Amino acid sequence: MPLFGREKVTLVKLKKKEIPVGLWSKCPDCGAPLYKKELENNLNICSKCDFHLSLSSHKRIDLLIDKRTFEESNAALTSVDPLKFKGPKTYIQKIESDQKATGLREAVITGQGKINGKDVVIAVTDSRFIMGSMGSVVGEKIARAIESATEKKLPVIIVSGSGGGARMYEGAISLMQMAKTCAALAKHDEAGLLYISVLTDPTMGGIMASFAGIGDFIIAEPKALVGFAGPRVVEQTIRQKLPEGFQKSEFMLAHGLIDMVIHRSELKDKISNIIDYVSNEKVSE
Repeated sequence: MPLFGREKVTLVKLKKKEIPVGLWSKCPDCGAPLYKKELENNLNICSKCDFHLSLSSHKRIDLLIDKRTFEESNAALTSVDPLKFKGPKTYIQKIESDQKATGLREAVITGQGKINGKDVVIAVTDSRFIMGSMGSVVGEKIARAIESATEKKLPVIIVSGSGGGARMYEGAISLMQMAKTCAALAKHDEAGLLYISVLTDPTMGGIMASFAGIGDFIIAEPKALVGFAGPRVVEQTIRQKLPEGFQKSEFMLAHGLIDMVIHRSELKDKISNIIDYVSNEKVSE
């Protein structure tokens, strides 16, 4: 073989390695790519910017309620279609689609359990089911949960994550749930009982304008969007540039509209401490 001669080269075509679908997610706040397994192990909190992504209602209950103490109530209730709503999907088709996708009957789970050994009644909305919006069944389940807490003299914890507010598919019937849930909470308050409202990203519309906004203690997760209309709608309506961080939980805290911003990892203990504090105050009276 000549010293400077050309050697025969065989080209080998390598198969492109495919990345399995569903392993990665993207932070909606900072845009960072997030490995889903690590994200799940970190309580669905972005490791880059600390944004708290949504959690399913079942995972919320696992996070807050002591193991093997939760008993669900009114689990079989499901919505009907009073307006015979038609659109790209009918209301019934939308309900059936979300039931299949989430394994839920409706956009809220209610029941009774213990937080660090203390009995509570809890309701958790789930943004995966028609954006956690409140229709007749969501309102009925929450109202029944509050009434049960009043009868048993227990604190109520409601965790809200609703970008949908009152459910348009049911028209005025969904709006009635705002008054119904608030009326149940008023009786709970008259009985001298504690209600803690927990706001997650996003908590908007008729839910924020009703039960989510009237807690004895209103706690929000960091960077949660909280309000009635969204910032884009507000900006277009008033034709003014909104302040930095408008309607984020930190902005709401600075302006006295909520009481606390609490990291998800500390939420259970903080709620437990509030219950202890209120109980001790009542004993001292």
